Amino acid sequence: MHSDVIASEHATRLAAVDPLLPGSSPFESTENAVVLDVDLGDSAATGRASRVQVDRDAPNAPWRALTEHRLDLQLAGPQPAAALDALLTRWDEHLRAVAEPGDTETAAVLPRASRDAAGTREMLHHGFAPLRVVAVRPADRMIPEGPRGTPGVKIRRAEPGDLDTAVALGMELHSFDAQYGTVNLRSGVEDILAKDLAEQLNRPEPPLWIAELYGRALGMVNVQHPGETGWISDRVKAGRVGYLSSLAVAEAARSSGVGTALSAHAHQVLDEEGTDVVLLHHAAANPLSTPFWYAQGYRPLWTYWQRRPAVR
Repeated sequence: MHSDVIASEHATRLAAVDPLLPGSSPFESTENAVVLDVDLGDSAATGRASRVQVDRDAPNAPWRALTEHRLDLQLAGPQPAAALDALLTRWDEHLRAVAEPGDTETAAVLPRASRDAAGTREMLHHGFAPLRVVAVRPADRMIPEGPRGTPGVKIRRAEPGDLDTAVALGMELHSFDAQYGTVNLRSGVEDILAKDLAEQLNRPEPPLWIAELYGRALGMVNVQHPGETGWISDRVKAGRVGYLSSLAVAEAARSSGVGTALSAHAHQVLDEEGTDVVLLHHAAANPLSTPFWYAQGYRPLWTYWQRRPAVR
C-alpha cells in the first residue's frame, strides 16, 4: 500500500474518533530516522523509528530516559490491530540491532491517539504500558469563568524571592511522580529544576503563580503562553495553544482547594489571552492527578506507551 494512501486513511480514521487530532503526512527517512513498513494484503502499517539521546544534566533529562527510541505510526485497512502487531515485531527487530539489552536508561516510546483503541491488546503483548498522557482542555472563550473562591487561599504572581519555595514544591511533585515511571530521580535533578525556575522567576512577568493558604505558600502553578508552545502545538488541531507545565500542592494542603484555585486561575489567564486549547502532561497511573485534571475539564488526547528498557 502506498505511503500516501496509508497517511490519508490513518488521518481519516483518527479524525472520526477525535476532531482535535492533527492531520497526517507520509513519513520520510532522514539522517536520524528510518521508515519501517509492513503489508498485510488489504491492511498496512508504517512507522518512523527515531532515536534521541540527552546528557544526564540536560534540562529535559529528568523527564525521560537518557536514550529514547520512538516510533510514530500510521495504520490503514480493515485490520489495523494486526498491522500494528506486525509493525511492532518489525520495530523489535530494529531495536535489537541498535539498543543495548537490559539498559534501563533506554526506553521504547510509542505515542498513540488516546481514543484509538485498535491494537491496544497487541501493545500489551509486546510489553508496552500506557505511561504518560497529553490531555487537552478546550478553552471557554465566550464566557470565561473566573477562579472559584476558596476560603483562606490567596493567589499571587511568583517573584525571585520565591525560588526556594518553588524548588521545594517542584521536588515534592517530582518525587511523587517518580513512583509512576514518568520522571527520573537522578542526582542533579534539583539543580536542573532550580536553574529552570530561577530563569522563569527572573522574567519581567514570571509565568508562575503561588497559592498561599492562610499566609503559607503551599502551592504553585506554571504555564506556557501561546507563542511559547511551538514544541507541542502540532499535537493538536487548534490555533492558539497554551500549556500547563506543572501544578504542585504541598502534601499538607491537598484536598484543601488550593489545587482547584490554582487550576482555575491558570485557565483564566490563558482564556483571557484567547487560547483555543490548553494541553498538559500527566502520569496515567497517578490516582490523584488523573481524576483531578479531568474534573477541571481535561480529557486524554495522546497516550504515550513505553517499554523500559527498550530491549529486555
